[in-house]
Amino acid sequence: MPSGDVLALVDESGRVVEWGRSAEELFGWSAEEAVGQPVSTLMREAATDGEGRRGKFTDAAAVLVKPVLRGTSVVWQVLSAGDTMSGQDVAILKAVFTHSPVGLHVLDDQLRVVRMSTTTGGPRDAEVERLVGKQFTEAYELANPEEESAVAQRVLDSGVPVVNRLVRRITSPRPARRIHSVSYFRLEDPNGDAVGLVASAVDVTEREKAQNRLAFLDTVRARVGHRLNVMDVCRELVEAVVPAFAGIADIEVIEDVVGGEDPPLVPVPRDIPLRRAAFEGRIADHPDGVFRPLPVGVFTPLPVGTPFSDVLSDLRPRLVSIEEHSSWLAADPARAEVIRKSGSHSLIVAPLALRGHALGVISFYRHQQEDPFEEGDVAVATAVCAHAALCIDNARQFMREWIIARTVQRRLLPQPPAAHATVEISQLHLPAPEGGGAWYDAIALPGARTALIVGDVAGQGIAAAITMGLLRTAVHTLAALDLQPDELLARLSDTAASLVSARATLPLMDPLSREPLTAGCAIAIYDPVELTCTIARAGLPEPVAVFPDDSSADLRVPPGPPLAETGNTPFPSTTVDLCEGSTLVMGTAALADEVLAPSAPLRPLLDGAGAAPLQNLCDDIAHALADSHRTGETLMVLARTKALPQDRVLTLSLPEGPEAAPIARAAARHQLEVWRVDEETAFTTELIVSELVGNAVRYGAPPLQLRLIFERMLTCEVSDAATSAPQVKHARTIDETGRGLFIIASLADQWGTRYQAHGKTVWAEQPTGVSTERQIDAGRPT
Repeated sequence: MPSGDVLALVDESGRVVEWGRSAEELFGWSAEEAVGQPVSTLMREAATDGEGRRGKFTDAAAVLVKPVLRGTSVVWQVLSAGDTMSGQDVAILKAVFTHSPVGLHVLDDQLRVVRMSTTTGGPRDAEVERLVGKQFTEAYELANPEEESAVAQRVLDSGVPVVNRLVRRITSPRPARRIHSVSYFRLEDPNGDAVGLVASAVDVTEREKAQNRLAFLDTVRARVGHRLNVMDVCRELVEAVVPAFAGIADIEVIEDVVGGEDPPLVPVPRDIPLRRAAFEGRIADHPDGVFRPLPVGVFTPLPVGTPFSDVLSDLRPRLVSIEEHSSWLAADPARAEVIRKSGSHSLIVAPLALRGHALGVISFYRHQQEDPFEEGDVAVATAVCAHAALCIDNARQFMREWIIARTVQRRLLPQPPAAHATVEISQLHLPAPEGGGAWYDAIALPGARTALIVGDVAGQGIAAAITMGLLRTAVHTLAALDLQPDELLARLSDTAASLVSARATLPLMDPLSREPLTAGCAIAIYDPVELTCTIARAGLPEPVAVFPDDSSADLRVPPGPPLAETGNTPFPSTTVDLCEGSTLVMGTAALADEVLAPSAPLRPLLDGAGAAPLQNLCDDIAHALADSHRTGETLMVLARTKALPQDRVLTLSLPEGPEAAPIARAAARHQLEVWRVDEETAFTTELIVSELVGNAVRYGAPPLQLRLIFERMLTCEVSDAATSAPQVKHARTIDETGRGLFIIASLADQWGTRYQAHGKTVWAEQPTGVSTERQIDAGRPT
């Protein structure tokens, strides 16, 4: 039918005023029969008459009716629907189906291919003929045909289009995965019924690969580098890489790097040891999908003539296509076996390097149905290795500092704890992963007393360890002055304040100048004669006492400020009675909420441990703390008290007159005979007692008291109520007095003065002059 022919004209009343030859051929009525008739009557008769007078109309002819202005009247043109397709429309459709980069696929209502475009790079005419009539999921080799068929059927049923859906295809003859952006639209007839689908497809494989590579690199940067251990960083890396980038990843690090040493320059020596730091594989046909044939943590050789040794010689990545008879496989049987078992066909070997120094090597494998690596993947692997090398080097430097800090801390702590006759000591030390500045000490004091110290310097690394060492040295120096705990803490705080001042004078580029000094300390002095314990604390939790009957109590020791804090806040001390067999528990702040507090979850372990072995108690607490999320170092000291036997102590009240010295000498002589002290030591002791008592009579104030203590050392103590400090004088030749303390200082190993709330005690120590066997028997009846 000629394009543009008018079939008929209908006036405003609905009657036919013109009837063309095309209408006669299409409908079967002549012009004489049709003109003047209502068009509705003609159409109704044409639809119901079955005697064969109509042409193509009953076979679903389509017409187009549009208004046309003639003069001042409107008439209606009836045109064949075929006449609405202009030559331009046909040209457009032809261009779309033959030249558009967007592939068009026409499917019928059974989702079979009816027509498809022959775009550049798409199917040719011969292939089109082969595909027409096939189910579209079969024709286009879709990776998931069932899912895609369901999506297309849903569009066909509902009419709701699906736009820009990513669909994966597996092309042949060599299997390769392609990604297409597919949109589905329903085709409808004039009645709105579905007759098929049009699917448009654009190959977006390269775009998706680029986006996936960028997203993968973002993931690696976000997931790798959170830990400060070389092996942990490598483990983070393989978990981020597999299976997102490769099916298998193998990381080998130079052994010196694992230990924190400087990495070597390239080319790396052939005999340098490498350690397998991480290995991860995912293969579908293996149990649980996990493939780990090579052990982690073992040393691995570096065979010459392989891609792995080549990478460490020039730090250039390699893209290797693995063939069955590749020559380098024979030189490296272990890796060859991994390749055989996994079915790997493509390999990227990339160096871990930083500033020309080699840290290790990473091997990425793709296997079985995975696409082979491309040159674009080499750039991705290089970027991954650059980030990983920086993280590994950070971990290496931290490891080096951590090893030094731990060595310093370990050497500064008592190794092992010194034995004390009046205190049984056990300690629990759980170092923080980053290292720290916690320490403890048990210092023997005159009079068989013991000072128990727990300290903690905030921070980590070498700075915290060195600060801990300085404070611990200061504690030992101050303890030699025989100070009370509150006075000792005050002077220790002054020492810490001087360290803060020294840091402030450091150059700004020194990291130590920007680190604050925060430290805490608790000191307890136990007296086995009086069975008392005097405690002061600065920034650490309250100690706990566990009694022999398995009960426990918090020792209400007022808190003092942290060390080095500005101001004149005192460090109050408290003296408590501790019966023999009591256990004093002191610890760092990390234990406050878990062990020491009354409501702490592990407090019951202390409550029932009145007679339990201290080491067993420490082990139980350590096991209970293993799964907890602690912050900072955990250090706890347990000290079980013992009383000094009464036969090891002589206590004698003295008169305030000159007769005090002879009385003291006689009592001392008798007690030394009981203790079986040798004559020379006895003579020296009598002289020391005489001089101490003489000074107390002359310069002190009543009441006076003599006390001899026979333990690891022989201690002579004379107490009086005066607070004046004795001083050593250098008497002239003609002077008759003033030599008492000079004589004592010459004869005794050490001497000093201890101040109490009322008065003072002047003491002097010397060796007992008794062998170990005789000390054991000393005091027994003869």
